[in-house]
Amino acid sequence: MNTNNIKKYAPQSRNQFRDAVIQKLTTLGISADKKSNLQIADAELVGETVRYGQFDYPKSTLTRRDRLVKRAREQGFDVLVEHCAYTWFNRLCAIRYMEIHGYLDHGFRMLSHPDNPTGFEVLDHVPEVAEALLPEKKAQLVEMKLSGNQDEAIYRELLLAQCHALHRAMPFLFEAVDDEAELLLPDNLTRTDSILRGLVDGIPEEDWQEVEVIGWLYQFYISEKKDAVIGKVVKSEDIPAATQLFTPNWIVQYLVQNSVGRQWLQTYPESPLKGKMDYYIEPAEQTPEVQAQLAAITPSSIEPESIKVLDPACGSGHILIEAYNVLKNIYEERGYRARDIPQLILENNIFGLDIDDRAAQLSGFALLMMARQDDRRIFTRDVRLNIVSLQESLHLDIAKLWQQLNFHQQSQTGSIGDMFAENTPLSHTDSAEYQLLMRTLKRFVNAKTLGSLIQVPQEEEAELKAFLDALYRLEQEGDFQQKTAAKAFIPYIQQAWILAQRYDAVVANPPYMGNLYQTPTIKKFLSDHFKNYDKDLFSAFIINNLTLSKNNGNLGLMTPFVWMFLSSYECLRGEIISNRGITSLIQLEYSGFEGATVPICTFCVNKSNLPDYIGNYIRLSDFKGAINQSIKTIEAIKNPDSTWHYKTKQSEFKKIPGSPIAYWASKNFRLAFDNGTAFGEVAKARKGLSTGNNDLFIRLWQEVSIEKCLLGETEKKNDKIAATKWFPLAKGGDFRKWYGNKTQIINWENDGVDIKNYSGSVIRNKSYYFQTGLTWNDISSGNFSMRFHDEIGVFEGKGPMAFSDLNYFLLAFMNSKVAREFLSFLSPTLNFNIGDISKTPIIKPNTILMKEVELISKKLIDISKGDWDKQEYSWDYKQNSLVAMSSSVETLKESYLKRRNKEVMEIKECISLETRNNEIFISTYSLNNELTPKVSFDDITLLSNPSYKYGRGLNSDDYLNRAQCDNVMELISYIIGCMMGRYSLDREGLVYAHEGNKGFAELVAEGAYKTFPADNDGILPLMDEEWFDDDVTSRVKEFVRTVWGEEHLQENLEFIAESLCLYAIKPKKGESALDTIRRYLSTQFWKDHMKMYKKRPIYWLFSSGKEKAFECLVYLHRYNDATLARMRTEYVVPLLARYQANIDRLNEQVDGASGGEATRLKRERDSLSKKFNELRSFDDRLRHYADMRISIDLDDGVKVNYGKFGDLLADVKAITGNAPEII
Repeated sequence: MNTNNIKKYAPQSRNQFRDAVIQKLTTLGISADKKSNLQIADAELVGETVRYGQFDYPKSTLTRRDRLVKRAREQGFDVLVEHCAYTWFNRLCAIRYMEIHGYLDHGFRMLSHPDNPTGFEVLDHVPEVAEALLPEKKAQLVEMKLSGNQDEAIYRELLLAQCHALHRAMPFLFEAVDDEAELLLPDNLTRTDSILRGLVDGIPEEDWQEVEVIGWLYQFYISEKKDAVIGKVVKSEDIPAATQLFTPNWIVQYLVQNSVGRQWLQTYPESPLKGKMDYYIEPAEQTPEVQAQLAAITPSSIEPESIKVLDPACGSGHILIEAYNVLKNIYEERGYRARDIPQLILENNIFGLDIDDRAAQLSGFALLMMARQDDRRIFTRDVRLNIVSLQESLHLDIAKLWQQLNFHQQSQTGSIGDMFAENTPLSHTDSAEYQLLMRTLKRFVNAKTLGSLIQVPQEEEAELKAFLDALYRLEQEGDFQQKTAAKAFIPYIQQAWILAQRYDAVVANPPYMGNLYQTPTIKKFLSDHFKNYDKDLFSAFIINNLTLSKNNGNLGLMTPFVWMFLSSYECLRGEIISNRGITSLIQLEYSGFEGATVPICTFCVNKSNLPDYIGNYIRLSDFKGAINQSIKTIEAIKNPDSTWHYKTKQSEFKKIPGSPIAYWASKNFRLAFDNGTAFGEVAKARKGLSTGNNDLFIRLWQEVSIEKCLLGETEKKNDKIAATKWFPLAKGGDFRKWYGNKTQIINWENDGVDIKNYSGSVIRNKSYYFQTGLTWNDISSGNFSMRFHDEIGVFEGKGPMAFSDLNYFLLAFMNSKVAREFLSFLSPTLNFNIGDISKTPIIKPNTILMKEVELISKKLIDISKGDWDKQEYSWDYKQNSLVAMSSSVETLKESYLKRRNKEVMEIKECISLETRNNEIFISTYSLNNELTPKVSFDDITLLSNPSYKYGRGLNSDDYLNRAQCDNVMELISYIIGCMMGRYSLDREGLVYAHEGNKGFAELVAEGAYKTFPADNDGILPLMDEEWFDDDVTSRVKEFVRTVWGEEHLQENLEFIAESLCLYAIKPKKGESALDTIRRYLSTQFWKDHMKMYKKRPIYWLFSSGKEKAFECLVYLHRYNDATLARMRTEYVVPLLARYQANIDRLNEQVDGASGGEATRLKRERDSLSKKFNELRSFDDRLRHYADMRISIDLDDGVKVNYGKFGDLLADVKAITGNAPEII
C-alpha cells in the first residue's frame, strides 16, 4: 500500500468535508460568528416549506433540523461540524471500500464507474439499484432518469438509500431513516469537482485492497488536528487527535501473535498455528522451577469460543483485525464450519473500546469487512459487535428515562431531579437494576476523557450482562417509551460490561500523554486511582490492562521505552519485574517508528508471578530507519543467536540501581554495581539555577562590554567578583568532550540579586558556584559527554556540575566507552539527569594506572582547550591560526597546510589517548570480552575534526573541502575583526570590545593598530563594487599583503577565492580572485557571521533593501549615537550623488548607442535607477533615525538592541523574533 496518496488526500478532505458541512448548516440557519458565538435563525413555516433565514426546505426537515440545533447548543458549533464531517467521511470511505470489493448487494458501484472516470455506475442501472434499495420509489426514480436532467436528485436518493440499507449490518456507522446528518450531505455530488472526486481519484484502487487502508485514512484525516494540539494541555475533545497513532503492521502481528497466539500455544505447543505466525517468538528454555510454575498455570484445554481479546484503545481496529486472523486459524484448526467462524469471533472473542466515536466506527467496519471476506452473508446475520465508543452520562435525564423504561412493568411517577441525587422519589429505586444503573452512569461522567481507565468491578460482570440482555429485549419488544429508554441506556451498560470482564489477552497501543499536557480531570483521576503510575497515560494503561487481564493472561503493548529506564517509572518496573513475567520485548531504534515523536518499545507480559522468567529481548538500536526494524526482528526471531537477540532472567534487573530493563547488560556489568562505588558517592553532582527568564539574564559573552565580564579567571577573587556583572555560565551546549562550550554568561551582579528577586527563578546549590568541577549537557543530541570546567562562574539547570577531588579521573571515566555503556541503560534517552549519572558505578584501577588516567585526562583537556580557543567565539581566542603561522611560511596555502597537519596530529593523539583510556577502564571492569577500546575519527570531538564538525556521511574530499573553506572563512572573519579594531596584528586576543567607541582613540594613539590600521568609524561598506576608500574587499587585499607579503599576493588571493568556492559560494567562470572575494563578502559573509554568532551578530548589517544599493557593517561595540549620522554623511549621501552621476552618464551613452549596446546600457541604467530609488528611500529613513540619536545599552543584548533601528538593518525578525517597525 502506498500511504503517500492517503497522506496527501486525507488532511485535505477533512477541510473539504468541514467546509461542506458548514455550508449546509448555514443554509439551515445554523452558524457561528468569528468569536464562535452560535447564531440560530428562526424557523418560519410557509405552507409545506420552512424557511431558515434565507433558505427554504421541506417542512419534513424541521424535526431533524431541531436535533442539529440542540446538538450545536450542547456540543458547540465546531464540535458539531467536526462530528458531522467525519461521519460523512467515514460513510463514504466505507462505501468506497465495499464497492471496490463487490460487497454492495445490488452489485454496482455507488461512488464511481469501472468504465467512466467521472461517472457513477448506479446511474446507469437505476431500475436495478432502485429495486434493491428503494422499491417503493422505483417507478418515480426511473421516470426521473428518463427525463434526462435529474441525475443529481436521483443520485442523492440512491446514496441515502444505500446508507439506510447498510444500517442493519452497521448501525454504528450508518443510521436509520431520518438521521439528522442526512441534511448535511454535501450538494452537487455528481459534478466533476464534487467532494467525492478526491476520494475516488486521489487514492488508486490498488491502495484499497487491504482493510488497513481505513486506519491510514483515519490517521491522516486527523493529522492536522494532531499537529495543532501536540505540545499543549489537551482538551477532552482533542485527546483522540493528540494520542491516536497507527500501529505498524509488523508490530501488530508481533503483539497479537505473542499474546493471543501464545495463549493457544501454551496449551497446544505442537499446534500448526506456530508456523503461520511470522513474528511469534519461541519461548526461551526455562529453569526447572519456572517450568513447574508454567505447567501449573497452563490449562489442559481451551475452547476457541472462550478466548477473549480486548483492545482498550482500539482506534481504527488494526490490532483487532490481526486478532481476528489468529482466532480464525484457531477455529479452523479445531474444525469449525468456515461460515460460522466470523460471527463466532465477532460476538464471542473480540472486544474493543475507544473514546473516539469515529475510530470505533471504523474499527467495527474493518472487522465486518474481515468477516465479509469469509462469510458473504454476514451483513444479514444481525451480528452484535463488542466494539464500543465510550459515552459520557453527564447529560442523561436519568429519572425520566428510568420512568420510561418501566423495567419492573409498573407506571412510575416522580420528579426529575439532579442526575445523581439520592432518594429520588421514584418507585423501584431500591431495586438491584436501578442501583446498578446509577453506579454505572456515575462512573462514566468523564468517559470521553478517561476512557477505558475507568474501572468497573469484576464482581458486577454477571449482573451487568443480565441487565444488558434485558435491555436488548426491551429495545426489540418493549413499547415506544421502553425502546427509547433501553436504546439510551444500552451503550453505558455495554461499556461497563466490557470493562467488568477479564480477558485472556489485552493488546493495545495505549495513548501517550505526559502529565504536563494532562487536564486537571485526568491528573486527579490518575492521582486517585493510579498513584505511582501517573507520569504518563500509557503507564496507567499498563497497570489497568493488567487488571483487565485474567490471571495467567497475556498483555501485548507498544509504548515509549522510557518506562524501561527512567526513575519516574521505577514503581511500574517494580510491579512488572516482581509480580509479572516479561515474555518478550523489542526495543526499536530512535527513528524506528516514523509516526511517533518518542522512542518506542513493544512487549508482551504474562500476568503471573514469574520473577525468574527468562524472556526474549530484541534490541534494534543499531539499525536505523523504520524499514529495518521488521527485517531485523525477523532475523533475530529466526536466529536466536544473533547479536541483537538476548535471553535474560528478569530478576537480574534488580541487581542494577533503579531496576532498569537492561537486558543486554552482562554479568560483569551487573557485578560492577556490587564492586564499585556510585558516582554520587565520590562526587557531589548538583543541578544549577533556573533564571525564570533567560532572555533577561543570559547573554552570549560577545554581546556585552568586556569591561563588565569576568572571563577566563580560575581563582576566586572576591574583589573582582564584587566589581563584575557578567560571569561565565555552564549551560550544556553541543556534544563535546573534555573542554569547551563556553559561550554564555549570566548577570550575577551583587550576588545575583536581580535573578533572586525575579518571580519564577530558582537558585539551587549556590554554595557550589565559582568552583572548579565537571559539567555535562542534561539533554544531548548525541552520546554523553563531560567537560572540565575551571572558570569562576555559575552553572544552570541544563549544565549540571559535579565536584570532587578526583575530577581528572572521573572525567576520564565518564568519557570512556565503559561509562557510555553503563549510561545506555541507566540513562538511555537523550536526558542525562543527575540521579542517573550518580548511579554509575566507579571502580578505581591501581595507583599506577590511576596516575596514568589522570595524565591522559589532563592532556586531552589541553588539546581540547587549544582546539576551542582557536575559535573566534572563545573568550581566550588569541589570533587566527593561519595568521599565527605566517611568520614561518611564505604563502597562505602553506599556512593552511601547516595548520592542517598539526590538527591531524592532534586528532591522532586524541585517538591514541582515548583508546588507552578505554583499555584501562575496560580492563578494570573486566569487560575485555564485551567492549573494544578502539576509537575512530568520528569519536574525537575537536572542531578541527571534520567528521565531528560536519557530521558523518561525507566522503574524504568533501570533508577536506569544507575544512579548507571554513578555515578561509574564519580568516576573513578575523580580518573584518582587525578592520573593526576588535583584533589587531600588534596585540594578541581581544583588543577592543568595550561600549560606545569609548577609549578607542586612546588605543589608536598607543599604537595598538600600527601594523594594520583599524577603520576610523567602525563602519565598513559591503558593496558589490568599489565605491569607497575603506571598501572591505580592498582592505582584505591590504591585510593579505601585510601578513604574507607582496611577492605571493596574487597567489594568496587566488587561494582564498578557490577555497571559498569549495563550499561557501559557487565558482564563476572568468571571475578574478578579488571579484570572487567581493562576491563572498557581499552575498555570503553576513550569513556565515550570523551562524557563527548564533543570530547574535557583533557586526550589524545595515542594508538599503533588496537591490543592495548600500550595505555596510557596523561594529556593535563601537556604535554610538553619532554613528548613523556619520553613515549618512560619509557614505549614503555621497553614494547618492555618484549614482545620479552614473545614471546621467548612462543616459548620454544610451542616446548615442544602438542595437545590443543600447540594450546593455539601458539595462545597466535601469538597474542603477532601482538602486538610486532604493537608496533615496533608505536615506529618508536613515535621516529619521540619525536625528533620534539612538543609544544602546549592551547589557540589554543584541536581541533587544537590534530591534531599535526599524528596517534599516537586515534580518531583523530572524534576530529579534519580531518584524521591524516601518516608518
